[in-house]
Amino acid sequence: MKKVVVIGSNFAGSTTALEIKRKLKGNVDVTVIDRKEQSLYFPSLIWVPVGRREADQVLVPRKPVFDKKGVNFVIDEATSIDPDKQLVMTEKSGEFSYDELIIATGPQLDRDVAPGVREHSYYVGSVDGALEIRKKLEEFKKNPGPIVIGATQKAGCMGAAYEFLFNVEKWLREQKIRKKVDLYWITPETYLGHFGIDGMLLAEPYLKAFMKIFNIHYRTEVGVKEVKADAVILDTGEELKSKFTMLMVPFKGVKLIENSPKLEAPENLFLDVKPTYQHKKYDNVWAAGLAVDVKPPFKPGRVPFGVPKTGYPSDVSGKIVAENVVKVLKGKTNLKEKPWGKIAALCVMDAGKKEVIIIGNSLFKPRWFAIMVPNVFYDVTKLFLEKYFLWKMKHGYSWLP
Repeated sequence: MKKVVVIGSNFAGSTTALEIKRKLKGNVDVTVIDRKEQSLYFPSLIWVPVGRREADQVLVPRKPVFDKKGVNFVIDEATSIDPDKQLVMTEKSGEFSYDELIIATGPQLDRDVAPGVREHSYYVGSVDGALEIRKKLEEFKKNPGPIVIGATQKAGCMGAAYEFLFNVEKWLREQKIRKKVDLYWITPETYLGHFGIDGMLLAEPYLKAFMKIFNIHYRTEVGVKEVKADAVILDTGEELKSKFTMLMVPFKGVKLIENSPKLEAPENLFLDVKPTYQHKKYDNVWAAGLAVDVKPPFKPGRVPFGVPKTGYPSDVSGKIVAENVVKVLKGKTNLKEKPWGKIAALCVMDAGKKEVIIIGNSLFKPRWFAIMVPNVFYDVTKLFLEKYFLWKMKHGYSWLP
């Protein structure tokens, strides 16, 4: 029986594993390795700091789903890969051999991108980080002051930072302290609403309008030179006073890739793959989700920044990898090709119980259709998608959109 090993159990990894098992049933042995037992629904993390969600509401236990679907689940950390011997080494469980290997590990954070970022800023993109922010905000409201929210140079997940910004702005109003707070948005983007996808129709004017309506000061095309306990110093030399700072930082590949030199990963430790998501040297090694190296297709500005890889593209890449692995195991050669930039742009950006729906036929240009549609009444689409994806994750319905 052929053996498939998947490293990582979040969006891309679980989708890939479940789809391969669903399509091949008893004809394949599928093993998922992840150091965490629960999967995270990342889009709802922005609600945890302001109390709209609890941490356990955005986490989904994976073992019950995998057990039900016949997928082996090993709760352990993969430490290195030998692609020549087709082996995955783990910290506690020994070696795992494979015929096909899928790497869907997600990223690690580069919180040392500038001095003081690690020590003096918060990060909303993890459960621990979101809970830490909640505690900090409770202290902050007793003695409010200026706030800086945004992204550093080389960051690629600007969307979540925008969402957090607008949710904090609403929280400040609910706490009746908004007039006491100067709220700043800083971003390496060349313009508001670039998002690392070179923008789309109406993105910039809508976000400019939002900034004006909510009285948010903003700086575009800036990097972070240093973060202090009471200030953020931009690479332009401007110093913004801050009693609370949240910054999205760059992603890079995990230690597993660094410890696997035969994979010949680029400096950022993501995997350079073909349009089929196969490794360029090892055809039986695949990457899905954030583990994929995606080059920015746009002309860089003064400050470098990356592209978004979370959410819908991760799920789609997992499905493509699953489809291609199944074809390979059946002896077929007509593999599906879909470069990252050709995946559709589908996203709902929360704006503090308001939302902006982002739709495009592809993430990167050229596109024949792309638009942002605001819903200023209620974030009903965001809530629907949350319920849908959590339901899908809890039941293992990997084939659904």
